Amino acid sequence: MKPPERVAVIGVGILGACVGWNLSRHGAKVVFIDAGQPGEGVTNWSFSWVNASNKTERTSYFALNVAGMAAHRELVRTIGPDSWWYPNGHLRWADDPAAQAKLLKTAELLAGWNYRAEVYTGAEVRRRLEPALTMPGEVPVVFYPDEAWVHGRHLVSRLVGQAVASGAELRSGATVCDIGTGADGSIRTVALSDGSRLDVNTVVNAAGPSASHVAGLIGRHLPMRREPGVVTRIGCAQVPVRRAMHAPHIEIRPDGDASVVLHSREIDALIDSGEEPAQLARMLHESARHVVPELGNSRIAQTRVADRPLPADAFPSVGAVPSVPGYYEAVSHSGITLGPVIGRLLASEILSGKSDELLADFRPERFPG
Repeated sequence: MKPPERVAVIGVGILGACVGWNLSRHGAKVVFIDAGQPGEGVTNWSFSWVNASNKTERTSYFALNVAGMAAHRELVRTIGPDSWWYPNGHLRWADDPAAQAKLLKTAELLAGWNYRAEVYTGAEVRRRLEPALTMPGEVPVVFYPDEAWVHGRHLVSRLVGQAVASGAELRSGATVCDIGTGADGSIRTVALSDGSRLDVNTVVNAAGPSASHVAGLIGRHLPMRREPGVVTRIGCAQVPVRRAMHAPHIEIRPDGDASVVLHSREIDALIDSGEEPAQLARMLHESARHVVPELGNSRIAQTRVADRPLPADAFPSVGAVPSVPGYYEAVSHSGITLGPVIGRLLASEILSGKSDELLADFRPERFPG
């Protein structure tokens, strides 16, 4: 595979880091460009749950996420798991009969697809897995043992650090204000807000919520869905849970040795209602306290409302845009799960010109114009 002359990776969240790291490993000259610091945008304000159990709406999307889980395990073998990889499985349960029936039906479907799903009672979960939880003893709980959570900022730091050590450049605190093309329409330059202009022949748009703006710099319309989410970090003297979980009305996971991350789709629905982020954080904390009473003694440390990078049809946009040679997209929700596999597949496409069948349903050209 012949490396391109120079690749500008715009956006250094999990997707940009994975694409750039893979390109750098194969000899490409990479320049990472980010308006902030690597991994501190949406990647740092994600539930960061590695899974395919929540991706059953389309079989090709399920398959891509299963491949993402496998790519994480391969990445662990390559760079080591230190400080970013937590493969302790995932718990899910509900508090009403209809939701419980749906949960068990999904688990049965996944088991039929050879995806490991185990069903326990609440009492068994407290005894064997999570003693700090409060839940009815007879409630059915689905445990997905192959799922994990990732410390996204630490993983991005590791990947970018390795790429830079191998010769990649990092331009932090700069935005892309222009992308220049040649007479044939192909990528030639990238202009930055600091006044510099870089000669490149390839651009990877991994700009997350700003991806539509970056696409507009080459005259492309990339439709995005606005779907903000609020995430709160709770400071703890001792973290009382070991794994990610979807409890009724609240999602909870560890976040290292001294904090827990909270999220809820129900609370997200209140973002545009006028509630202040601080109030949303208090609501998340209260919901979490009902599931993990020990969290009642903890404090709210940080809260952020962030826009998810979601193309209009809610599926990834990954690959080349044929009308602009040298321009590629890597835009997706579930970037934590998909980052390693998209990074590998897109880097291979950039270097070889050949696209992988796993990405067939997620090509950018499905969005015309």
